[in-house]
Amino acid sequence: MKKQDARIKIITISDRAFSGEREDLSGPAIKSYLEEKGWNISSYIVIDDDKKRIMRELCYACDDERMDLVLTTGGTGFAQRDVTPEATLQIADRLCPGIAEAIRAESLKITKHAMLSRAVSVMRKQTLIINLPGSPKACREGLDVVIDALEHAIGIMRGEKLDK
Repeated sequence: MKKQDARIKIITISDRAFSGEREDLSGPAIKSYLEEKGWNISSYIVIDDDKKRIMRELCYACDDERMDLVLTTGGTGFAQRDVTPEATLQIADRLCPGIAEAIRAESLKITKHAMLSRAVSVMRKQTLIINLPGSPKACREGLDVVIDALEHAIGIMRGEKLDK
């Protein structure tokens, strides 16, 4: 699997960005980061913090669009409408806790507020879903942690033989 061949979707989850009250900065930050690393983005959307809508979009990305990787940004904190982890877990086939744990561990070296992240990582069918924070800076920092493992993870999920 070559990283340029991976199908990647970015989903920004934010009531304010969805309503146009504020500009989405995190989704474009993720897109820019990945493109700088040689990845292509297949799809990008902004949705509100509605649990059922999040679940529908994640299922659509995995089941219908057959994405290799879905990166969400937003909805992982302590606010009442932050339901991204719950929606993600509800549609998951398998958990991938090491990814979220690694991101939190590295983020704790930068800010103690990282312990407040409720982000999760899961698989649905052959799609890896990673919840990232809502801040552009935190998204880039989180991607720094996992970027080197993504190509390998996607190759394994696709059932391809990997020489590492």
